[in-house]
Amino acid sequence: MAPFTLAHLSDPHLPPLPKPRLIELASKRALGYVNWTRNRHKYQRREVLDALVADMQAQAPDHIAVTGDLVNLAMEAEFAPARAWLDGVGPPDRVTTIPGNHDAYVRATRHRFGETFAPYLAGDDGNIGFPAIRRRGPAALISLSSAVPTLPLMATGTLGRDQLAALERVLEQLAADDVFRVLLVHHPLKSSAWQKRLTDSAALLALLKRHGVELILHGHDHIHSTMWFEGPNGNIPAIGVPSASALAHGRYPTAAYNLFAIEKDNAGWRCEQIVRSLDRALQIREIKRARLV
Repeated sequence: MAPFTLAHLSDPHLPPLPKPRLIELASKRALGYVNWTRNRHKYQRREVLDALVADMQAQAPDHIAVTGDLVNLAMEAEFAPARAWLDGVGPPDRVTTIPGNHDAYVRATRHRFGETFAPYLAGDDGNIGFPAIRRRGPAALISLSSAVPTLPLMATGTLGRDQLAALERVLEQLAADDVFRVLLVHHPLKSSAWQKRLTDSAALLALLKRHGVELILHGHDHIHSTMWFEGPNGNIPAIGVPSASALAHGRYPTAAYNLFAIEKDNAGWRCEQIVRSLDRALQIREIKRARLV
């Protein structure tokens, strides 16, 4: 049998940004809007995102994971275009998404992501909540939400005790099943920036050390990233990916996505990572291939 292929992209920050109403800028959004107009609009480009998605679809993955930050300032006018874009990526049974910090940018609209993308969030039981479980082929996708509104200049994430306790129960239930467990979370489990960290990463890492998963996928930092964390039967790879709409700027690379080929062999699970990235001519090429498991 051919391997099960899981595509992973993150942080599309769907451009262009709709013009805000004045009342919408009476909050944390004011600084975000200034940052967009002065800087981010130059390198968050729709043509980049469209080229990346077209190449990903041409690879015909079995499933696609989008790990958050679909919108920018969580204004009401951003959600409908973001849903239309995600519908173009693929149907809800072939695409799973989770929220990022920009999707819960302010308290007033933190509920809108769940309402707008409900079919892409729901677990196999039809419920919308976190953790959510979706079984696709040999994989069990375990979705978490680290998206919480924060103060200006902060982009931290938090899971919370209830979600962590529920995750432990989920991993205990999956322990008896022969599945490749993929954890989806927006924030990386270890961040070099204090203001961008996952505040309860230590608790999550302790839980994973006890119960384990086979693969962790995240976004948020807008860079290529491979980190390894201790599990009960060896180290767990945690993979981050650049923003799916980004031109290269400063220390941030151009847009890319990952493909993971997952299959069972005589020694257990096998997972190969393939990284495909845009060059300056908006052409896609493979830049990395590595065995993770």
